[in-house]
Amino acid sequence: MFLVTMLVMNTAPTRQKLETNIFQAAGIAQKYNCALRRLDYQQEQGLMSSLPLGLNQINIQRGLTTSSTAIFVPFTTQELFMQGEALYYGLNALSNNLIMADRKKLKNPNGLILGTPGSGKSFSAKREITNAFLITQDDIAIIDPEDEYSALVQRLGGQVIDISPASDQFINFINPMDLTLNYSEDDNPLTLKSDFILSLCELIVGGKSSLEPVEKTVIDRCVHMVYRDYLQDPRPEKMPVLGDLYQLLRAQPEPEAQRIATALEIYVTGSLNVFNHRTNVEIKSRIVCYIIKKLGKQLKKFGMQVVQDQVWGRVSENREARKSTRLYIDEMHLLLREEQTAAYTVEIWKRFRKWGGIPTGITQNVKDLLSSREITNIFENSDFIYMLNQAGGDRQILAKQLNISTHQLSYVTNSNAGEGLLFFGNVIIPFIDHFPKDTELYGIMTTRPEDLAEQ
Repeated sequence: MFLVTMLVMNTAPTRQKLETNIFQAAGIAQKYNCALRRLDYQQEQGLMSSLPLGLNQINIQRGLTTSSTAIFVPFTTQELFMQGEALYYGLNALSNNLIMADRKKLKNPNGLILGTPGSGKSFSAKREITNAFLITQDDIAIIDPEDEYSALVQRLGGQVIDISPASDQFINFINPMDLTLNYSEDDNPLTLKSDFILSLCELIVGGKSSLEPVEKTVIDRCVHMVYRDYLQDPRPEKMPVLGDLYQLLRAQPEPEAQRIATALEIYVTGSLNVFNHRTNVEIKSRIVCYIIKKLGKQLKKFGMQVVQDQVWGRVSENREARKSTRLYIDEMHLLLREEQTAAYTVEIWKRFRKWGGIPTGITQNVKDLLSSREITNIFENSDFIYMLNQAGGDRQILAKQLNISTHQLSYVTNSNAGEGLLFFGNVIIPFIDHFPKDTELYGIMTTRPEDLAEQ
């Protein structure tokens, strides 16, 4: 049993208006079988008791049980407000308090941004990128399949690398065969690199059957052979290129080697030879955007895989300097459709945390994330999920996977852009993030056609 004093303070500019307000308040209370008493000749004490001074001067009390008293306690909303290098993630939809969080303090800082087209996925990613660039000292890399992030990166003084198969200007080349000596945790840096080249070959060979065991053996053998000279004398001019692997495959006796080499030919001497060159791009900035829009359908997944591997090399270098690296992968579902490329992405996802990397996948296709047990690991190894409006089928999958209640699910059902649920470790908070439209930053970050037409 609790003794409770409930005070309702009415204010108005005139006495007549005040009388009206008091009458309306009494009518609302009467509707719920509750009578309000006017504090005649005790207005001053009522005002002082209503102020947040912790002092009750009104000696009128009502007995209530625990469950009835709990209704009046305002501090039942879960909040998320951290100190240090915490970034802004919107306002709490229930209390309107700021949501400030530092992903580095999670057990696993890996993250996902999920939502339907138009729900604000890329905008939310850009806002986090901007905050991370301004508040932290982390390196930031963005894999951009649709050229949505270059304007922001340029405005922040970053570096934009446009990878294109043909251009009249200077062509940016990235060598998929690049290898740093601290590439893997194992003594032999080829362990993880071999997985990467297997995933590339799977993309190249294609087909429903994927790579056969004999083909995987041949590729692995050639990978170890192609790096032999470089590992004995690790100088940049000795770094192999895709053409060197092609020549080794041609020299193998197995017919499977000839099949792989023939599939590889278009990427070595054919029209898609943009990745058969040594890297000529020097990373000079903290924030880098890799644009792969011009690669077309044939090369886009290949390009995403190569850039992901390049960023892994940067993560391994930053690990030595004890520096964090944030990676943002837009249209991440493109990497999850082939078994081997999905397996390599999952492997990177698992290793990033231990090496000081903070990867963030941005996708609308939740079904692709949960299409196999292996890819589900990406979901299970992500303690940060920024969930915007979801399609009907995806909502049911997510509700089951994340154990979301029906009420919580309502925040991602037909919600407006910039509204949804934030999963941060064990905390689940509904958020609202309405960015002011009259700012230069909004003009740079928005991709809405109607906003772009007004600029």
